[in-house]
Amino acid sequence: MLRLICFFALAVSFSDCTKAQRLIPQKKVIKLMGCGFELTAIAKTDTLAWEAINAGINEISRIEKLISSWDKNSQTSAINRAAGLEAVIVEKELFDLIYRAKKISKLTQGAFDISFASMDKIWKFDGSMKRMPSDKFVKAAAAKINWENIILNKDNHSVFLKEKGMKIGFGAIGKGYAANRALSIMKQMPIQGALVNASGDLISWGSNSKGNKWSVQIADPKDKNKSLAWLELKNMAVVTSGDYERFVKFDGKRYAHIIDPRTGYPTTGIKSVTVVCPDAEVADALATSVFVLGITKGLSLVNGLNGVECLIITDEDELLSSTNLNLNYY
Repeated sequence: MLRLICFFALAVSFSDCTKAQRLIPQKKVIKLMGCGFELTAIAKTDTLAWEAINAGINEISRIEKLISSWDKNSQTSAINRAAGLEAVIVEKELFDLIYRAKKISKLTQGAFDISFASMDKIWKFDGSMKRMPSDKFVKAAAAKINWENIILNKDNHSVFLKEKGMKIGFGAIGKGYAANRALSIMKQMPIQGALVNASGDLISWGSNSKGNKWSVQIADPKDKNKSLAWLELKNMAVVTSGDYERFVKFDGKRYAHIIDPRTGYPTTGIKSVTVVCPDAEVADALATSVFVLGITKGLSLVNGLNGVECLIITDEDELLSSTNLNLNYY
């Protein structure tokens, strides 16, 4: 994920006693769900801000236990173990998340698919891969990917993976969902603004410490310490998915960590995708989808959706955006 950097005023002017400038910003950076989360709360006191932040952290931890495929005790792991054998009754929350994921799979014609998890032992983007995996192994694993083989029974909230060897995983939607839920809990507290950033899956609510919109910087894929554009947000999500930190290169060709579930091979041609919309879960899924669909089909998808915009940066560093995206460029 590319870094989205949120800037807010830390300095409080004591010479100006306006209500907006008395608001106190507090921030917590913590590792959850295998990545860095940054939670920010704006409140009238430190105590109120920290209560909101801690409530958000607790919610993310709860969701991690529910959807983690690495936790053998999670309901997601139970679904995967029962693949091809039997349906597993799960909590309505998990059932609904899978249902929404399938809707996005249908919308994107399979470019987004939570059953891509069957590829988890084929591609490694941690530096351990020294050569391309064999086409035979890729095809065998990809044969298990099919969102239509995730069978849902709404009467008893059961989930059945139709074929043995199938797996589901929420790597392309889980952080966005967790950010949504954390913000939902935080904004029920007596605070004036909040922001949750899950390693590039960012959602905002309310105002910053000066009573203004949040200012979010979009990092440059060529230099993560520099920004190429910024935008102002209020009650909106911005999700950036990029390959500059996780990729492999063979025979001079760059392969992103995002897998095309239709082929089993990594995507090529795009460095990063930023999606802007009111919902972090949707933005998370769509950012992955655009990566897989490619420039032309990806932009066509986004331009056909109300309230959704995106920015694509190609391997050649060309910037392409959806019709109504309003960015401020440096």
